Amino acid sequence: MTKKISALGLDLGRKRIGVAGCDGTGLIATGLETIYRKSFAQVVANLEAIIRDREVQVLVVGLPYSMDGTVGLQSRQILKFAQALSTALQLPVEYVDERLTSFQAEEMLKAENISPSRNKGLIDRKAAALILQQWLDDRRQKLSALTPEPGTLSQDEERGTVDG
Repeated sequence: MTKKISALGLDLGRKRIGVAGCDGTGLIATGLETIYRKSFAQVVANLEAIIRDREVQVLVVGLPYSMDGTVGLQSRQILKFAQALSTALQLPVEYVDERLTSFQAEEMLKAENISPSRNKGLIDRKAAALILQQWLDDRRQKLSALTPEPGTLSQDEERGTVDG
């Protein structure tokens, strides 16, 4: 039986925060909304409402590593902000390498004949969904690596009656 997962993906920007959620099975991430940053208290209040409605268990934040894989100024600012959110919301935070997610989101809009320059909030939501989807896929891959294929265990191992 698969454990229900409720995670919130966040694409943290200086002006806006893209927010994405996932279905209970942890298979599909979807953009939910864009929060326009006015104050830290306002961001926390907006996120609290979403967290309450969706029974969120973990925050997944995109971390913009430099192309050479190092942590730059923008990443350090995001780490600081995400840690403050984690404390205020009393939720754990996990990070995903978000290099190029905004670019991917813009390309997705262009493919749908939607103007990226007129839809910045939509780009943020799509980027948040890409961040969360990557985390969900990585999580699923790690879990499947820990779960043996059917038929690979002996009957004693399946029953848990093997002496160690």
